[in-house]
Parts: sequence; structure tokens; C-alpha cells
Amino acid sequence: MTEKDTYKTINTSTESVLFKDKNSKFFGYALPVTSEDDVKFYIKKLKKEHHAARHWCYAYQIGTEKTTYRANDDGEPNNSAGMPIYGQIQSFEVTNILIVVVRYFGGVKLGVGGLINAYKTTAQLTLEASKIFEKTVNIDYLITFDYKNMNTVMRIIKEKNLNITSQKLEMDCKITISVRKKEANQVFEIFNHLFEIDIKPV
Repeated sequence: MTEKDTYKTINTSTESVLFKDKNSKFFGYALPVTSEDDVKFYIKKLKKEHHAARHWCYAYQIGTEKTTYRANDDGEPNNSAGMPIYGQIQSFEVTNILIVVVRYFGGVKLGVGGLINAYKTTAQLTLEASKIFEKTVNIDYLITFDYKNMNTVMRIIKEKNLNITSQKLEMDCKITISVRKKEANQVFEIFNHLFEIDIKPV
């Protein structure tokens, strides 16, 4: 079986989605994240924005090949909020994403079953409203060479349609390329066999 080298994620935050149940209001947000600092930043921002709300429950998943996740009930009964939200992240097979559901209590208790349903539904509606993209898992390489070998390097980059992420072209040249994972070994070998050209993973 070939190793999967694509993943699904969102590029931009989604407009909030509103779900109501027995006077309680649930606002759902989908936000792109790549670190726990991103998560903290967005939670803080939403707590400021919805300072009158009762709960800010969330779940996130970060990473492409190795993933880390967390689900937070924020004062709701155990596993009635964070895990139902995380279940939708799994169901939509997305990563590098944070889903926050902000709840305004409407005076009527929903019970654990009602809460699970409300948080799950809000997360589902939020993901359905999101623009989900498929991206490739890439490996970055730094190629170092003398200026005289520029044509050789550039020819391979063009032939293989490689993506240059940064370059410094002086007497000694450095180019960083981003290569789709399944093509990475082949590209590495091509450059590695060339005289006076050095390639290494970044």
C-alpha cells in the first residue's frame, strides 16, 4: 500500500455558524492552526469577543503524519462537548484545525444527550460551511552550490517542476525546494549524485 501523502485542512477561518436548542445558542468557529500557541491565541480572542458566554468548548488536531489532538469540555459535563466536536474533525478527516463552539446558556438544561447532540451538530455545520482543501505532505531540501553550477540546478528544478520556497543567489548559492513526499527520495538522489552540489533536508 502506498503511503498517503495528502491531507485535508482549511486555509482561512470560517464565518461563525449558529445552532439553537431550547434557548441555548451555540456559535461554531473553524480556525486554521499549526501550533498550540495558535490555539491559545484564538481561544483568547473568542473569549474576548463572546465575554458574556457560558462555555467555550473546543477540539483541535495538528500535524499531518503524526497528529496531536485535544478536546476540552470547558465546564460542561465530561465528554459532552470536546469529544463530540473532535468526532466531527475525524469524520471530515481534517487536520491543522481548531473548532470552537461558544455556548450561551438559555435557561433550560439540555441534559448530557442534548449537549452531545448540540456540540456535534454545531461542529458538523461549521465544517460543512468551511472551505476544505487537500494539500500534499512536503519535504523541504536545501541545495547549496557554486554559481557556475546554477544552470544544472535550475534545469532539474524546471524539468521536475519543483517548488522553490527561498533562494539566495550569490557566489555561493542556496535554494530551498519543497517536494511532495512520494517524489522526495527520487529528487534527493538526482541532486545527491551531482558533483559539487550539496543537498540536505531542512
